[in-house]
Amino acid sequence: MADARGQGSRVTLAICATATMILALGVTAEAQDSVNAARELYTAAAYEDALTVLDRLRASARRTDDSRSIEQYRAFCLLALGRTDDAERAIEAVVAVAPAYRPSAADVSPRVRSAFSDVRRRVLPRVIQQKYADAKAAFDRKELGVARTGFKQVLDLLNDADLASVANQPPFSEIRTLASGFSDLSTLPSAPPVSRTAPAAVAVAPPPAPPPMPPRVYAIEDVDVIPPVVIRQSLAALADVFALRSGLLEIIIDEIGDVEVATVRASVNPVYDRLVIATARSWRYRPATLAGVPVKFRKLIELDPKRAR
Repeated sequence: MADARGQGSRVTLAICATATMILALGVTAEAQDSVNAARELYTAAAYEDALTVLDRLRASARRTDDSRSIEQYRAFCLLALGRTDDAERAIEAVVAVAPAYRPSAADVSPRVRSAFSDVRRRVLPRVIQQKYADAKAAFDRKELGVARTGFKQVLDLLNDADLASVANQPPFSEIRTLASGFSDLSTLPSAPPVSRTAPAAVAVAPPPAPPPMPPRVYAIEDVDVIPPVVIRQSLAALADVFALRSGLLEIIIDEIGDVEVATVRASVNPVYDRLVIATARSWRYRPATLAGVPVKFRKLIELDPKRAR
């Protein structure tokens, strides 16, 4: 009897799981059909009717793709009706869920594409900074796959045509260098597995009192911190040093603007590495500040020997 009851329970769970899956697929299919209906209404210039369908869908959208399509066509309709402020909010919602999306020339008029570009230029910088911070947090948690995907998305967005005028200026030039460096570090081979053999029991002394916490070191993802300003930073002296590949240097700038620590994170070659560390210690900066108070700051610098020439 117990086996029969157990088998019955398993069958019931399987039926429930199947029903849930069918229901979810049905909701998604229904949403897609409704989006298609709204698209047809928009094409027929029935903008108010299309908005009625889309507004009803907003409450039930479960997937990112559904949300993007809904807000996309809401923006199209609102622009056609001259409701510019509402249209901009809909475009902002599109950028939030699908920052890489740009309407094609075959789908919409130049006016609509221009409206999307204007909003994307305003919103994408904030999206990029948030995605970089999320990727860096994943890197710090050793979730290298998640971090690598996040850094790639940051780099892809920095190459977006709508950001061409600012992508190579601070702070985005620094975010590009950081994202590229951390992306490379995220692909490093993982450490060998730790042996599972239990260690022999040893007497454990009481832990010593913890040392005082060192001052926090800030970085580019700390948006409330004003980054350091370069007074002297040059690699020109290394232009003639033989090197075939690029590298990555991390420096920590202290509260008076001196380079406190210099570490090569991605090696060029042993000779170049030693020279660049020695050179970096002579650099000077106006220190980073938080609410007007000087703070320590971590900065990553791409080592490109060819550009140094």
